[in-house]
Amino acid sequence: MSGMIKVVADDKIPFLKGALEGVAKVRYLPGSQISKADLVEADALITRTRTRCDRDLLEGSGVSFIASATIGYDHIDTAYCDTAGIRWTNAPGCNSSSVRQYVVSALLYLACMRKLDLEKMTLGIIGVGHVGEKVRSAGEALGMKTLLNDPPRARMEGGAGFASLNTVLEQADILTLHVPLNQGGEDNTYHLVNRDFIARAKKGAILINTSRGPVVDEPALMEGIGNSVFSAVVLDVFEKEPGISPGLLEAITLATPHIAGYSLDGKANGTALSLQALSRHFGLGLDDWRPGDLPVPQLPELLGDASQTRERELLWDIFRSTYDVSTDDQRLRSDPGSFEHFRGEYPFRREPQAYAVRLFQGYQEIYTKLEQLGFSVLGDYCA
Repeated sequence: MSGMIKVVADDKIPFLKGALEGVAKVRYLPGSQISKADLVEADALITRTRTRCDRDLLEGSGVSFIASATIGYDHIDTAYCDTAGIRWTNAPGCNSSSVRQYVVSALLYLACMRKLDLEKMTLGIIGVGHVGEKVRSAGEALGMKTLLNDPPRARMEGGAGFASLNTVLEQADILTLHVPLNQGGEDNTYHLVNRDFIARAKKGAILINTSRGPVVDEPALMEGIGNSVFSAVVLDVFEKEPGISPGLLEAITLATPHIAGYSLDGKANGTALSLQALSRHFGLGLDDWRPGDLPVPQLPELLGDASQTRERELLWDIFRSTYDVSTDDQRLRSDPGSFEHFRGEYPFRREPQAYAVRLFQGYQEIYTKLEQLGFSVLGDYCA
């Protein structure tokens, strides 16, 4: 290709500005406002979930390549792109550790607020891809029994290690969803959580959804909450987001504005995978590009007292220093209409691997759990 390629990019993709300017002409626009007129002369589009990439947007444009800096790709009409000769890519697994951080924060928050003994509970993981596997390892680090449900993987790998949905619903005290949004077909996940699903769930179960909003039938969920099927519900995604039903917001335990995967680490991974894919497609020479060093947390060394504090509270005190899910919940409840603003201006958040822990009178079991949750362990300190 002669001359610089022309790229239109979502202006909220972090670490991207300045990375391509030496090899491409880049125009940054709000993702939800990118239009057909913006793409007439564009060769490529770098996007997130807020840009619907379909015939209406792309037909007649010069776009030959789309990179989505996200795990999901249901915002891309892949059938149209394949027919039109437009190559596309997403960033599978880029924010899997970030979603694990979110789920662990929710589990520890609920455990402390409701005096739950996680080691006596069963975690049912529905969808065991990049994210589900990391949630499994975190659940096991917390001493939980895990049940895995993933029909596509079970068909490919055999049933060993996987449980049927019925088994998961019957036995799991906590259900966490990590599935793609599939509308129809053998592995349909649209309204997976419907009246039938809810009727089969264990009474008093906890439901967590960080996958896609339409995976949950919200009117059916409201009935389930009203009938006390679920003792707690944590939603990071909503069926008609950024709009949220006021009744649903009031009924659920924790509500956050689609930010489970929004750690700086996860964002950096998504941007890197997208830019590398763009580079390979156009031969830009940036195939190994990564953002520079990520900002260091204000308090990268965390201290805890294991001599008096119960393990549950100690883990929460340490973990909430990296991410406290209740803070995002309070922010959204204070102004539900600012859903998109909260996403676009999301505050600094690093994952546990950016932190080291030192405990007073620490012991091997707690240090092992902290390491399994991603922290570096420095050993004991003297008070």
